[in-house]
Amino acid sequence: MAERPTTSWRRGIAEEAEELAAGTMDPECACMAGLFPEELLTATDAVLDVFETELPGLVEASDERVFVVVERVILALNAVNEAHNGNAFETDEREELCDYIDESLTEHGVDVVALTARRGLGRYQLTDKWRKW
Repeated sequence: MAERPTTSWRRGIAEEAEELAAGTMDPECACMAGLFPEELLTATDAVLDVFETELPGLVEASDERVFVVVERVILALNAVNEAHNGNAFETDEREELCDYIDESLTEHGVDVVALTARRGLGRYQLTDKWRKW
């Protein structure tokens, strides 16, 4: 099962906190909690919760239906990003979110390569039409 990026981000925050508490990390090098405040994590999880509820219905769905679900999750993530001054998702986070969407669709029976090809897109262009982050 695809791992939510927020799970990985929370794990990184916890590991950094442990290193700080143990004195094995210089506090000036700590950045995870600043990059991923709880408000951002909670908002991102709320978006992914909705996305995940829609996945089981995509097994036999039309291309249009799948693209509607992708558009909806991307627009919601755009709103999260905007709520954080357009700085919520940096390059690594963008890639993690896009990979998560792709993997989740694939796990629920969507052939992402074929889906995007039918629209004249490459696999990794699935979210490009709507993504602002």
